[in-house]
Formats: sequence, C-alpha cells, structure tokens
Amino acid sequence: MSVEILMNDCKDKMTKAIEATRHKFTAIRAGRASVAMLDGIKVEQYGSLMPLNQVGTVSAPEPRLLVIDPWDKSVIPAIEKAIMASNVGLTPNNDGRVIRLMVPELTADRRKEYVKLAKKEAEEGKVAVRNVRKDVNNSLRKLQKDEEITEDELKKYEDEVQKLTDKTIKDIDGLLAVKEKEITTV
Repeated sequence: MSVEILMNDCKDKMTKAIEATRHKFTAIRAGRASVAMLDGIKVEQYGSLMPLNQVGTVSAPEPRLLVIDPWDKSVIPAIEKAIMASNVGLTPNNDGRVIRLMVPELTADRRKEYVKLAKKEAEEGKVAVRNVRKDVNNSLRKLQKDEEITEDELKKYEDEVQKLTDKTIKDIDGLLAVKEKEITTV
C-alpha cells in the first residue's frame, strides 16, 4: 500500500468520524422537534421491521411538534407501539389520519442528561479518530520496517497524521460546543 493511499484513507476515516458524531448529535433533542429524533424507530409492517420514514411522511411543521402521516392508515397502531417502545420520551396522539408528537419543554435535569449524552457521543468520536491514528501509524511503521519509506519520511508522515488528528478532534469539540449551547439555551 502506498503512503498516499494510506494518508487519503486516514483523512476519509477521520472525516467519517466527524460525520458520525454529527449524525449522533441530531438524535439528541434540544427542546425543538427534529425528524432525526425518530430515525432509529422501526415499525412492524407486513411481517417485517421497517424504518419509520419508510411507512409514512415525518415532518416538523412547528418547533415543538412532529407529525407522522402514514401512507397506509392501518399501520397507525403499529407506529404508536413502536414510538412508545423506543423510549424517545414522546407520547403519540392520533386522529385516525396522522400521528402528532408534542415535544415537551426540557427540564434543567433533562438538559444536563442530554449534555452528558452529547459529551459521551463526542468522546466516542474522538476515540474513533485516535484509533484511526493508531492504525495509520502502525501501517507507516510497517512500511518503514519493510524499507519502503525512510525513518525521516516516517517521522514526517506521523507528524502529518498527528496534525490531522488534532484538527479532527478540535472539529468534534466544536460540534460538541454548538450542541451543548443548543441544549442549554432556553
């Protein structure tokens, strides 16, 4: 494997770690309705589990309201059951045509819990980045051992990987700061 491929792979994996962290943050609610809050919910329909967004339209018409408009109205009870089982903290109300989910105001304790959860997700992202760094550095050392690169090149590439790691971790910290502010702002 060439060094260029290895370094590009490193950049790609670190970028994916940022995107994964960003995606996990969308599932943490901040007192505002977000269709991403329901991403992990699977509904049993026709004998198989399907993602909620594949059995109907999910929208957030108001800041604290989610509306699910199922394409097949007979699946409404299954959607309600899936929402209740998912522990997202929302109670479904249906009028026979659509399901409405009111997003309650967050209490101070609940905000603290969500900040802790956001910090945990950010730390997992950072660990993923550090694991990428470790794997790339091990591959670089193997290349040096196999005499495909010199010791000076090894040092240069390891420094490059460290700079990329520092930048990526800083980006994750920035995402965390934005999410914390979003959660704690009343």
